[in-house]
Amino acid sequence: MSGQFETRLAELGVTLPDAPAPAANYVPYTRTGNTVFVSGQISMGPDGMVTGKLGEDMSVEEGAAAAKLCAIALLAQVKAACGGDLDQLEHVVKLTGFVNSTGTFGDQPAVINGCSDFMVEALGEAGRHSRSAVSAASLPFGVAVEIEGIFQLKS
Repeated sequence: MSGQFETRLAELGVTLPDAPAPAANYVPYTRTGNTVFVSGQISMGPDGMVTGKLGEDMSVEEGAAAAKLCAIALLAQVKAACGGDLDQLEHVVKLTGFVNSTGTFGDQPAVINGCSDFMVEALGEAGRHSRSAVSAASLPFGVAVEIEGIFQLKS
């Protein structure tokens, strides 16, 4: 039986994948009390990694779509941290987004909006958060976007 968040995701046509495994020597999330810190999730879709550099070979819209993929992976990690019950999520606290972009590209916030907008669309008020959106000269595997997050769970 799905909870309210997964029901809303289904209405949006999204099924959370299994939480992605880490690509190196780290854990995908750490839970301390009611707080979950999720490691950076890269832009990975069903067809593989979304690669590219904003300001060079990707549009802002393509970057925002890549950021939405990061949001889905973040929620998959939170679901894993909650033992499979996403409704244990109380609030998205903070997101930090990294955009693979040229030195002259300045629309990092518009790219990370792909993640932020999805969090609010999927989670309502629980999805509203503080955030940072910064440029990176390169990201692992040449991906377009990487986003990490801090989440508060219910007591």
